[in-house]
Amino acid sequence: MGLKHDPLQNPPNQFNGGNKLPGDHCGDSGFDQRVLTAPIKSAVDKFQLLPEFLKVRGLVKQHLDSFNYFVRTDIKKIVRANDLIVASRYPHIYLRFLNVGIGKPSIMIDEVTEDLTPQTCRLSDLTYAAPICADVEYTLGSHDKPDIKRKLKVEIGRMPIMLRSCCCVLHGRDEAELAKLGECPLDPGGYFVIKGTEKVILIQEQLSKNRIIIDTDKKGNITASVTSSTEKIKTKTVVVMEKEKLWLQLNKFPKKVPLMVVMKAMGMESDQEVTQMVGRDPRYSFLLLPSIEECTKCKVYTREQALEYLDKLVKRPTYSNNAAEKEGAAFSALRDVFLANVPVDQDNFRPKCIYVAVMMRRIMDAILNKDAMDDKDYVGNKRLELSGQLISLLFEDLFKSMTTEVKNLTDKMLEKPDKAKNFDICTLLTRTRSIITLGLERTLSTGNFEIKRFRMERKGMTQVLQRLSFIGALGHMTRVSPQFEKSRKVSGPRALQPSQWGMLCPCDTPEGESCGLVKNLALMTHVTTDEEEKPLISLCESLGVEDMKDLSAEELHTPDSFLVIFNGLILGKHRRPLRFATAIRKLRRAGKIGEFVSVYVNEKQHCVYLASDGGRVCRPLVIADKGISRIKQHHMKELMDGVRTFDDFLRDGLLEYLDVNEENNALIALYEGDATSETTHIEIEPFTILGVIAGLIPYPHHNQSPRNTYQCAMGKQAMGNIAFNQLRRMDSLLYLLVYPQRPLLTTKTIELVGYDKLGAGQNATVAVMSYSGYDIEDAIVMNKASLDRGFGRCIVMKKYNAIIQKHSNDTSDRILRPNRTADTAGRMQILDDDGIAAPGEILRPYDIYINKQSPIDTRTPKTGSAANLPDSAYRSNAQSFKGNGGEVVDRVVLCSDKDNNMCIKFLIRHTRRPELGDKFSSRHGQKGVCGTIVPQEDFPFSEKGICPDLIMNPHGFPSRMTVGKMIELLGGKAGVSCGRFHYGSAFGERSGHADKVETISETLVSKGFNYSGKDFIYSGITGCPLQAYIFMGPIYYQKLKHMVLDKMHARGSGPRVMLTRQPTEGRARNGGLRVGEMERDCLIAYGASMLIYERLMLSSDPFEVQVCTACGLLGYYNHKLKTGICSSCKNGDNISTMKLPYACKLMIQELQSMNIVPRLKLADA
Repeated sequence: MGLKHDPLQNPPNQFNGGNKLPGDHCGDSGFDQRVLTAPIKSAVDKFQLLPEFLKVRGLVKQHLDSFNYFVRTDIKKIVRANDLIVASRYPHIYLRFLNVGIGKPSIMIDEVTEDLTPQTCRLSDLTYAAPICADVEYTLGSHDKPDIKRKLKVEIGRMPIMLRSCCCVLHGRDEAELAKLGECPLDPGGYFVIKGTEKVILIQEQLSKNRIIIDTDKKGNITASVTSSTEKIKTKTVVVMEKEKLWLQLNKFPKKVPLMVVMKAMGMESDQEVTQMVGRDPRYSFLLLPSIEECTKCKVYTREQALEYLDKLVKRPTYSNNAAEKEGAAFSALRDVFLANVPVDQDNFRPKCIYVAVMMRRIMDAILNKDAMDDKDYVGNKRLELSGQLISLLFEDLFKSMTTEVKNLTDKMLEKPDKAKNFDICTLLTRTRSIITLGLERTLSTGNFEIKRFRMERKGMTQVLQRLSFIGALGHMTRVSPQFEKSRKVSGPRALQPSQWGMLCPCDTPEGESCGLVKNLALMTHVTTDEEEKPLISLCESLGVEDMKDLSAEELHTPDSFLVIFNGLILGKHRRPLRFATAIRKLRRAGKIGEFVSVYVNEKQHCVYLASDGGRVCRPLVIADKGISRIKQHHMKELMDGVRTFDDFLRDGLLEYLDVNEENNALIALYEGDATSETTHIEIEPFTILGVIAGLIPYPHHNQSPRNTYQCAMGKQAMGNIAFNQLRRMDSLLYLLVYPQRPLLTTKTIELVGYDKLGAGQNATVAVMSYSGYDIEDAIVMNKASLDRGFGRCIVMKKYNAIIQKHSNDTSDRILRPNRTADTAGRMQILDDDGIAAPGEILRPYDIYINKQSPIDTRTPKTGSAANLPDSAYRSNAQSFKGNGGEVVDRVVLCSDKDNNMCIKFLIRHTRRPELGDKFSSRHGQKGVCGTIVPQEDFPFSEKGICPDLIMNPHGFPSRMTVGKMIELLGGKAGVSCGRFHYGSAFGERSGHADKVETISETLVSKGFNYSGKDFIYSGITGCPLQAYIFMGPIYYQKLKHMVLDKMHARGSGPRVMLTRQPTEGRARNGGLRVGEMERDCLIAYGASMLIYERLMLSSDPFEVQVCTACGLLGYYNHKLKTGICSSCKNGDNISTMKLPYACKLMIQELQSMNIVPRLKLADA
């Protein structure tokens, strides 16, 4: 442990740290009876804190918090910063934004405002957005007596609304009200509905801003870099040690600049003072010497000389700005660009000098001691950017372009004389509305963020919410997107960092190229939002932080005092850092400062770090005093009775949030029993280090680690229920299980996230034995009778669209009544009399589901009524169904899209039962396909008459070491026989959240089973008992979305590509099966030359060409003369015919077009 500070120097009753309660539980004896009768140091079951935590924080709440913060404070700050628009020629005409707010989600249809609900938007492809309304003050009239007017609630654009945020109609509704609105109460929210599709803004991971990070560059030189980010500017400052000299890299300077010159330019003229600032140690002075010599080489001794020298090096802007020219480009670069996060007031550069000195000192520490290097992959150096911050950047950019557009329009209108009198600037706001509306909508729907001010361009920031399963959608909300591109083969960022403990899930990451880069938040993680800085700074000063201004350079690094750094700013120094840190912690536990402020003492760097910025990951922990937990049994009882909430625990100083840096100053015990007298905190529950999806796995701590990772990937593909409103949705693809069940062996996470209400799988009785030889390599033998009873049966819903387009010349498409007499093939038999497919009809391949006709001419304007066109002016545009057959029209929905065209949506339902080759998986990464389906009379059965649903090959266990699956089978069997759900939460045996194998075996024995879960089995074929006991019991199996019906593909002859005349590619285009390079090599090695000839030419693209034997060029065949003719020799004397692949002929001609002449030399075969 880093520090021994004792939080209990104060009397215990102050924070209720002791057991004694304020209040009179004391009898006449003067003792507290509760304390005396309580069992001695028994562990308190703190599980009830989890559901309470998830009510206020966690899972999706960080998205909602950050969006709410943007709506309530950020948007107002942005508008306040750019609130004035003034006409440049007539300064008396202006427009000022006074206040801004976001209204209710609504839509304007024909000048009527209608309220929107998310379900309406999903069904009719609208954007779920609310108007941004501003109060404005503007002037009318002439410049001698301008008339000031106010207008309230002027719409300046529309903001897409995050579901369940404070602006949403679903905010704070109970289940009955949500059901009325057509929403699922378990749906987490946190996503946007843009043009009918659900979009998630992923959490973005970034290196933290305004912090000094020591690293090495490509050449192995040690660098100290600071990425500064303020409201105005984003810059990166790098100090690098190259060839023993210190240099500064800044994008204002094309080349590297000697750092000592920069120090002189900032007013540090004496070298002695710089040396004192870095530190009095002779080793530091020795390392500084070459840099000071470099400065002398440049003949720079005073501040003026330094500025002159730097002026020559500055990149000159192409257009000259007069203001910057006057004070010198170097001066303004040093003031505004160099270390932009350190403020310069009244040209006082001293804080910047101190900051640079700290950077130099860190570099020298790293040279003298390699441990001082920073780790870029350490979670404490990372910040997670949430949707609120991203939208705030975007909105600021769009709002600025809107105000400049209004200003430009104003100036344009006022160029004409006499326009200023009756000019109303407020009307221009309605014309520029679309800038904000379309900008936000386009960015969210494409996912490409382009922010002009910071030249920020990022792709793929938003993704369509995966609605394959309920848990997949929930896991998508907690995903963290990496800053790196996937292609780089770096192992550092991919490794599992120790600092991710409890913050990021160790299991849930995709396998393949983005392995370890895409991460997921753990169950109890919270991501902070920004807090106000000013009060904290003044608080630090009153707690004894000495300001930098009052210190000489000599006093900066006195050995006993520590620097205090707040959000990357150096506030000053403190002589008693541990006391300072304890004071801040006491204030935080008492609720006097924000609960997410973190304080961290770094002994190596002699610094105290305070942080209140947004994007840090933190998690709640129980505070312990000398190893004794502050949460007692009566606190938990008050929580169960509903008297206490989670926030009360924080306010009373029983819990606190720690971020990754502050965890380094704490000693955390996993359980109360493990605590020693040094322990400062105790985990609430150990299984919360796992995320949402890994929390579904029972007994994950008994499995080999990659198996849990595989299950995290497959749990998202399991079919089941999506939401309670799944049958009212119109998704483009929907997989539903017909009879989902909740797992017999459940975990605490399953109950917390609601997976037991929306499961994705079924409890199958599994016998572990080899049977029939069709179960090799993880294949599963299935029982035909259980498939008949509905095991693994699923429904696939697909959406088809048809739009009745209105064209520019007032003509539009039309739907015709089907002509039953002419329809001999019966392709229109499912159509109703209105020409649209009727619900409940069974579709066959190539059936027409909408009998639509489009006008041939959509360009030239029509005279008279466009509706009275003759039938000859239309051509048939009927849409036919391309599918397997056996599908059913489930629903037909008519609605209008955003251009007011009629839109017809068909939902097509297909019920499928499991067949050979469908993919199944248990919850332990044990995936397998159905190998054969056996009738029940041939299946083995136990002496109790139980017949298994599946037979699994025992060879799946030894190499995979999924012991959790065996324990799940035991627990499920015991649960079935005694009628209680057993638990298998991670690490839960000690805290009672997982049943031990011994107790499960006792239950089995008492119910008349074998203690090891094995049964006496009879063969279904011979009727004789098998020679071995068979391990048999229920396991939760998931049906995955990969089904044979969607993958099966073969073809004989079929469509070809126009250009090369080779078969098309891919299943969707009915393509051919390609014999590739490697297959060709096998055939060559085999010596099967005619087979190669057939595959690569005859079956692909054979072509007959005429070749001239004289000149070797291609000729052509003249049908009149019935002879081949060479086009260069102009005669048909030496023509011979041969077969070529068409692609070869094409290549020869393409080469000829580039003046390369390939000649074919022929010999007689």
